[in-house]
Amino acid sequence: MYYEQGISISQISRETNFDRKTIRKYIDKTDWNEYPIDKSVKRGRPEKLKPFKDTIDKWLMEDKTARRKQRHTAKRIFERLTEIYKDDFDCCYKTVSNYVRRRKKEIYAKSYGHLPLEHRPGEAQVDFGEADFYLNDRLYNGYYINISFPYSNQGYTQLFKGQNQECLFEGLINIFKHIQGVPYRIWFDNASTIVAKVLKGGDRDLTDDFLRFKEHYNFEAVFCNPNSGHEKGSVESKVGYHRRNMFVPVPKITNLEEFNKELLIKCDNDADREHYRKGVKISELHIEDRKSLIPLPTVEFDTGKYLTVKTNGCGKFTLNNGIHEYSTSPKYANEKINIKITANEVIILDENYRETIKHTRLYGDTKQESMQWLPYLNTLAKRPGALKYTGIYTMLPHPMKEYIETCSRPERGRILQTIATICEKSNFETAVKAVSEALLYGAADADSLTALFSRLNTPELDLKPARVPEGIPKLKKVVTDVSAYDALIKEAGGSLC
Repeated sequence: MYYEQGISISQISRETNFDRKTIRKYIDKTDWNEYPIDKSVKRGRPEKLKPFKDTIDKWLMEDKTARRKQRHTAKRIFERLTEIYKDDFDCCYKTVSNYVRRRKKEIYAKSYGHLPLEHRPGEAQVDFGEADFYLNDRLYNGYYINISFPYSNQGYTQLFKGQNQECLFEGLINIFKHIQGVPYRIWFDNASTIVAKVLKGGDRDLTDDFLRFKEHYNFEAVFCNPNSGHEKGSVESKVGYHRRNMFVPVPKITNLEEFNKELLIKCDNDADREHYRKGVKISELHIEDRKSLIPLPTVEFDTGKYLTVKTNGCGKFTLNNGIHEYSTSPKYANEKINIKITANEVIILDENYRETIKHTRLYGDTKQESMQWLPYLNTLAKRPGALKYTGIYTMLPHPMKEYIETCSRPERGRILQTIATICEKSNFETAVKAVSEALLYGAADADSLTALFSRLNTPELDLKPARVPEGIPKLKKVVTDVSAYDALIKEAGGSLC
């Protein structure tokens, strides 16, 4: 109106009802850029509490690593500020109380359904990924647990045969021990091993075992909305990163426990690279994560699950809906027994919960059996005459049954005890190999079986040829003269004649 139509400021004011000063302000304006408004800057008198807010925030954040009953109240914070700053602190209790109440809501708020835009140090996210691996030449369709610290982008991983509760607990404990602390807040999805039921309003009915684990390590568990794994964006990315960088090519492992220890060291070394956004090394940022960790508990957490199972007539029981079968001992036939299940083992316990027999835990959806023969062989060695009348005889592999048939009845007890000794020193597979060798040689006695086992298990020595050093004098060849002995023999022979 002013520049294009030539209307005066007074006329514009009459037509628009804007004040003349306002009209002149915009006519004279030359900078039309938009600048963000800092809403945290408040007009008015200076805030008295401002110089002490950093101290209060520091105390409240430190409280996250303390037991609930040992955290600061607003009254205690007011008292400490008065003691430390004395006359420099002139705020009333209500000012402190209002600020503490507001900050506690921000720090301890359970923000279900979304992640905060800015992640604090010491906060973590957890998820499983899938990866194949070979363990002692056998292929497993395994799973690896991932923990990611969004603040630093530091990640750690552990490999297992499954993704059950025992694997989750053991993997997290391994990582907690390695980093020497526990994240104060950990994000999870709604896995059935953790969440028994998602309730209205976003609450979760947690499983008893997970509640014990959470309380033992004193961390806060936060959960994503159902079917919203993207809410854990940091660890979702870490799942793919670990698969590409830790499990390609497919790992060939002889000892899973040692491999997992090496994985933690690899994850530490991997942090010696720049953060994708912050321009600082991940390892340097992770130092801040570690400063905010909760101290480890002084008491070790038992990750095992304890069950009571019923055995059949051969002393066996099944798990995983009947597809995985484990042996115990003939004395436990048709009885209820106690067992302990860990991520990698199934352990048979006696009535006093002491370990008696240990199995490697079976995984997969196919029917499998784990057989520990030693208790059965020890029992048979005491009663060799009843061998054929027990269900144990039919379970023996063909070479073992054939070999026992070739042995005499008096020798069977010693043979069975020898096989048991071989199992104790090595394993049942080695005993079968020794028996197969004995069949080839027709050696149907205990001493021969022991000798064959020793030969099979004695490592071959790779001896390099010895070189004679220079300077050693050559000796004359010694020629034996036996003519004197010949003469004596002839004389003796003549006298005999």
